[in-house]
Amino acid sequence: MIKIRKSSERGRADHGWLRSQHTFSFGDYFDIAHQGHGNLRVINDDTVAPGQGFGTHGHRDMEIISYVLEGELAHKDSMGNGLSGSANSGVVRPGDVQRMSAGTGVQHSEFNNLQDRSTHFLQIWIKPKFIGIRPGYEQKHFAKEQRQGRLVLVASATGANGSVSMNADAAIEAGLFNGDESYTKTLDTSRLTYVHLARGELTVNGILLSGGDGALLDGEAELTLSHGHKAEVLVFDITRD
Repeated sequence: MIKIRKSSERGRADHGWLRSQHTFSFGDYFDIAHQGHGNLRVINDDTVAPGQGFGTHGHRDMEIISYVLEGELAHKDSMGNGLSGSANSGVVRPGDVQRMSAGTGVQHSEFNNLQDRSTHFLQIWIKPKFIGIRPGYEQKHFAKEQRQGRLVLVASATGANGSVSMNADAAIEAGLFNGDESYTKTLDTSRLTYVHLARGELTVNGILLSGGDGALLDGEAELTLSHGHKAEVLVFDITRD
């Protein structure tokens, strides 16, 4: 079974400095039919105006992934990331994957690091496997060449294959597809697969998706991505509950 979530059906918020589209219920947007899938709780498609952003605020017991499509996202937190002299600059650019484990509690801010253009990024929340852990942060870069015409593991429970590690029973793969490129992978039918097309066009198991569309695969034995046109896609392996 494949269930399509059209971009045009997502929740929307316009705060002037922030334009956001919500795949699942978030903030003032509530839809009983779209509360997340399994342990995947949030996919927010955010565009932040130059020099603007989210002031310091708190999270706890959530795995938060940031994936920048265009621009630069500047991150600072109570763990010291993004501060002068810290090991992590906290600036997330296209190709970077940032993971913050909120655990027992963390304060952070996120701002568009550019003064002349918008920053476009995906904010993803995944329910943690264990609660009450020590907060943590990790950031890695995945070159365009790594992701072209294939899916590359960018986040996982164990940090396998150079991915960032998450305190979650989940995995995220990222890929870029254009022209005749095609990719097929076997799926575990005991789990759910969610495909989020960040931009472009892409055929998913024979169904054409456009930028912002999503597809939930339940009971499908294979995933085939093909006929892409400037497509950037994320594929989530998630639990059923």
